[in-house]
Amino acid sequence: MLIRKLTLSQFRNVALAALEFTGRRQFFVGRNGQGKSNLLEAAGCLTALRSFRTADSKVLVRTGEVEAGIACEVEREGTGAERVLIKIRRDGKELWYGENRVGRLADHVGRYPTVVFSSQDLQLIRGAPALRRRWLDLTLSAMDPEYLGSLQNYSRALSDRNSLLRRGGAVAASQVASFDRVLAPEGARIVALRVRWTAELAAEMGGAYQRLTGGSEAAAVSYLSPLAGVTAEGLLAQLESGRERDLRMGTTLVGPHRDDLRFEVRGADAKDFASEGQQRSVTLALRLAQAAWFHARCGIRPVLLADDVLGELDADRRGRFWAALDADSQVIATGTGLPEASLGSWQVFKVAEGAFAPEPSPMGAPD
Repeated sequence: MLIRKLTLSQFRNVALAALEFTGRRQFFVGRNGQGKSNLLEAAGCLTALRSFRTADSKVLVRTGEVEAGIACEVEREGTGAERVLIKIRRDGKELWYGENRVGRLADHVGRYPTVVFSSQDLQLIRGAPALRRRWLDLTLSAMDPEYLGSLQNYSRALSDRNSLLRRGGAVAASQVASFDRVLAPEGARIVALRVRWTAELAAEMGGAYQRLTGGSEAAAVSYLSPLAGVTAEGLLAQLESGRERDLRMGTTLVGPHRDDLRFEVRGADAKDFASEGQQRSVTLALRLAQAAWFHARCGIRPVLLADDVLGELDADRRGRFWAALDADSQVIATGTGLPEASLGSWQVFKVAEGAFAPEPSPMGAPD
């Protein structure tokens, strides 16, 4: 897939920007805090209408404005130019293909894949389990409409169940059972799909890490859930047996919303035993695996969005990272300085205070 045109209006600190891309390599250079990441964030919204930086869409709308817009002209494998428009308001979003509004996110799944490489990715290893679950949910939802549907149904029922639990009392206890009958089948389906797809991602990640490190060490990712292999009936039984405990605690203590991912380097927990360089390589390998999995699932090469991720890597690992990228994928990258000349030619844009100016690149015209 290629993004040929990208227009932002009232998005973050960008009042208006209309960009045209040529070739498969774009680089946005400028000081920190000028809007480089905002542009990648907007491009990343193409996949599932969600930001890679925040779950709160309200902050995407420029201060003082009522609506932000992201308009793209995209070419996918086997198609001509396609126009996509995302409207973001403080109370929701709209998605348009040309003149037609898209009513269901499930109809959008797998159509415009992007993968973001971000310095924030270190928190996938160091941060709370909720961050790892969010990454997994966004990744799987972007390609699997069955997973997306189950996750939406599960999340709504879980929110309602927890509201009842916090209320307490006999009435709440009698009503909880109705939500358990939704949570059990949807939760069991979520866990089964996570087990299946995480295994595929793990195989891709192991190979990517080998390429990044020159084969000197191994890394792995695994899905941790006490519910692996548990049927819907089994999960329902656990919800029922734990109902009194949940009422006392005011929250649901069993379900896929409490599961986690574990990252390992050389067989040891990456969070506690891996160096910072190893942790960065693990997250880069995870994103490379995500890109390969997206391509395998939908047949479309994702656009790769690299948000100033390589500054802390040594020269060897940086070189291996660039070499590991799919040469046929579009790469849109940011940094405070231009990449090494050995990486070839890029279409370069200077970024300052939310404005984007194309400039002649000393690295030559883009391919």
